[in-house]
Amino acid sequence: MRKNITVLLNFFVLISFFILPAKSDPIFELGKDVFLNKAVCSSCHILADAKSDGQIGPNLNTIRPDKARVLNAVKNGIGVMPAYEGQLTNEEIEAVSYYVFIAADKD
Repeated sequence: MRKNITVLLNFFVLISFFILPAKSDPIFELGKDVFLNKAVCSSCHILADAKSDGQIGPNLNTIRPDKARVLNAVKNGIGVMPAYEGQLTNEEIEAVSYYVFIAADKD
């Protein structure tokens, strides 16, 4: 009897994993919007999650930068990349840094 209950519970867990929608992550979604639409990072960077294929900046899937590295680059600029401090809000800078860190690590 106990084995049947365990099997039934496992079945419902699997079903809910594949059928129920995943909970959204509002910071991730804001960061993705900033990456694609506000700062348009996608025009320079490759990032699979964003389906971007820019050829100017580094391939973010390859370098998989940590959040602090992205945060620094977005705030202060680096190389030909402009500084976005003053152009983006602190919330947007945090969100896009979080997005790149999480999305680049999915690969």
